[in-house]
Amino acid sequence: MPVFQYGTTEIEWVFKIDEKLANHYVTVERDKKVLLKGPNVSLEEQGKLIRYRARWIKQRIEEVNQPLKEELVTGSRAQYRGRSYYCEIIDSQDLSKPEISFNQSKFKVLSPEGHFISREKFKPALERFYQKKAQQKLGSRIRYWQEQTGLESLMFKVKKFEARWANCTENNVIEFHPRCMEFSNAVMDYIIIHELCHTVEKSHNKAFWQLVTRHCPNWKELHAEVEVSGMVL
Repeated sequence: MPVFQYGTTEIEWVFKIDEKLANHYVTVERDKKVLLKGPNVSLEEQGKLIRYRARWIKQRIEEVNQPLKEELVTGSRAQYRGRSYYCEIIDSQDLSKPEISFNQSKFKVLSPEGHFISREKFKPALERFYQKKAQQKLGSRIRYWQEQTGLESLMFKVKKFEARWANCTENNVIEFHPRCMEFSNAVMDYIIIHELCHTVEKSHNKAFWQLVTRHCPNWKELHAEVEVSGMVL
């Protein structure tokens, strides 16, 4: 099994061919080898892909292999719009599923489990919160950037992807993963511009990046924040 040495960390990976994917994706899971999947490439090319993401892979290996805290309690934190916010867990055993709201400074989590909430129940509840907020907030930013750039999408959707943050379809519907709401406003604006540019240029060719640069000159800095996540645009 191939291994890439990154400092003191050995990154051992397995490669899964998936010709349906246009790009290559890296997945890091607890107690599993690093998974690289995408179109078939040589071992040398695989190594280059792993080396390019090595810093992120090392960070993810360290994160996923930490001892798990199975429950969140008041004082735990969750990500929203580029920042980490305090969570207040409220005993709400009359509810069938948790409810999450946000009041500009903290999350309020109504938990049917009591004064704590298991990660198993918190994760989908947070994703429902992101889904709702994305539906509420993305439309106005998309309209703003359509006016600024002159680029137009048919409509937008919020859609959960396996390993990407956003997408522009052949008929120019732009789609966003609900977890995009984790990003700061600046990064989210870049993601919107990126997908609007795909209404003109479908591939990541030279003309596409020239168009992105015209409308978002500091895109490389913002793109790096997106790439650190391990998912792609």
